Amino acid sequence: MGSQKGCTQLGVTSTGCKRARHTLNHFFSACALLSLFWADSAYAQAKLRLTNTAVGPISVATGAIGPVQTIEAFNAGTGALALSFVSNAPWLTAAAGPTRPCQVAVLQNSCIPINFTLSTAALARGSYTGVVTVRDPNAIDAPQAITITVQIGGGVPDTIFLYTPANGGSDSATFSTNSVLITNTTTQTGGAWLSVAYEGQGSFNFVQPYRVSGRHLPGMAEGTYNGTLQLGGSTFPGDNKNVQTRLVVTSQPIAFAGPDRIRVKLVQNSPPSAVNIGVGNRGLGTLRLSSITATETNGTGWLKAELSTSFTGAAATLTPGALPVGTYRGTLGFATNAINAPSLLVPVEMEIVTAAVPTVSYNGILNNATFLAGDPLGVGTIAALFGEFLTDALYYAPGAPLPTTLGGTRVLVNGRPAPLYFASPGQINFQVPLDTLGGDAIFQVERNGVVGNRASANVVAQAGRILVWPGLRHGIIVNNDGTLPLPAGVKLGTYVSKPARPGDTLIIYAIGFGQTNPPVQSGAASPDSPLAQLPNVLVRFGVPGIFDSSIPQQPLFAGLSPRFVGLFQINVQVPDGVPTLEDYDLSIEYNNQASNRVKISTRQ
Repeated sequence: MGSQKGCTQLGVTSTGCKRARHTLNHFFSACALLSLFWADSAYAQAKLRLTNTAVGPISVATGAIGPVQTIEAFNAGTGALALSFVSNAPWLTAAAGPTRPCQVAVLQNSCIPINFTLSTAALARGSYTGVVTVRDPNAIDAPQAITITVQIGGGVPDTIFLYTPANGGSDSATFSTNSVLITNTTTQTGGAWLSVAYEGQGSFNFVQPYRVSGRHLPGMAEGTYNGTLQLGGSTFPGDNKNVQTRLVVTSQPIAFAGPDRIRVKLVQNSPPSAVNIGVGNRGLGTLRLSSITATETNGTGWLKAELSTSFTGAAATLTPGALPVGTYRGTLGFATNAINAPSLLVPVEMEIVTAAVPTVSYNGILNNATFLAGDPLGVGTIAALFGEFLTDALYYAPGAPLPTTLGGTRVLVNGRPAPLYFASPGQINFQVPLDTLGGDAIFQVERNGVVGNRASANVVAQAGRILVWPGLRHGIIVNNDGTLPLPAGVKLGTYVSKPARPGDTLIIYAIGFGQTNPPVQSGAASPDSPLAQLPNVLVRFGVPGIFDSSIPQQPLFAGLSPRFVGLFQINVQVPDGVPTLEDYDLSIEYNNQASNRVKISTRQ
């Protein structure tokens, strides 16, 4: 993470440092594809808030009209809201009712009900999702999108297949109902490998989520094991049934796609848009892709795809052309040698509009570690801003110091431009300036002089977060020999997975810990000498709590990674006493504030 001299100062060998840098550079390449005061205060005008932005899934009998659904909108600022609605699905419409006392937003006095009409009688059995965009041109945090999902014929599947390698791993599947169910599981072969868990306390829309899990038990050989999930007690008759469940223990590849669905919004007659879809393997063996097929549900000629020669996956091309304004749907089908997905399907949705205005999504400003809505941003953190029409192509910063403009686009934080790592039509990675005032900051995107909507996010002095591998719960952590402390069955590209043992040195990558000593300017690369360090850092192996059994460990080094912008690394030796686990907890404490907890694989 800098010069080889710097590697020695950081407490790792030069070989380990070089391999760690190689791993990190590849990660950041993949992720890419993946004024202190302002004139108008955030509270000087209307600020849109909704009691819910996801409705359903709502179970509806085949051939029936769905029940009207209602959420509430309220103003968290001053002035008045002036709402309008646009739906992308013909079976879904929305309208505002008269202002009334709030029924759901209990801390508010006055709310606007938004009523959704579900004209679902003509829909065949299956799951359908529509999106209603709530607009107000003068409000902060507008527009916002509300997804409405209906399950025609119910949400409980007839059969569930689970897949795991023979290494003590597990797999799970989820479904949702509108009633709390009476559940029971039985297995006909393989022992007590099957379980079902209720995963929530419901919601305003009375959605009851369930997770069905299958775990490889000691002594289970490769093969298929049979079980039954027995469900009852639902007010929706179609949910009361026995679900045949199969656990497949295999030495073959188990495929998954990322992203697992594609949604884009493009301007009519604009250039084609390219989207990369990676296909990973959480099983054993070598995953191979033999072909990809693009199928269009409506419209013609707009969806094409080719397998990539540089990564395991494909590049999809979506071409709006002169197609009429509207929503177009299709599917990408990968032909693979995976046991779970000989045909791996990725749904695609393209919405065509008439004009492009850079728009930041509500709750679309996230730290680049957890990507959790509402998680605060530490000053100096690497953040990801999601939206639409942010740029016209892909742009990368040429190096440090980071520019504040890429492809004619800037990110304004409280009216001041932020350093940019990467910019694309749907995502911009940027650094939250280190001099940003704490509190509710306002973020906007300016594209070629056109300034888009205003979105808010909470900024604090420090909010340290460990980076997490996409699709996993394991942290982006590198062993000193360049391997990754992941379960042996997890494969990330050509990297070797090897559980960490006591005495090994781990390099933990993180963001958001704030300013260092000595301080580093926004957008500037951290120096090799003197190293920009953090005091009062502690790494905890295990879960802290009332009955704390975690193992605290002082790091060998904690601070900004030399020659990177905004990236922290914490080098620590694995202590004696760690157990043998595939998913052992690890977290960082700085100034008595805990980071997120991530997983590592450990072995005595």
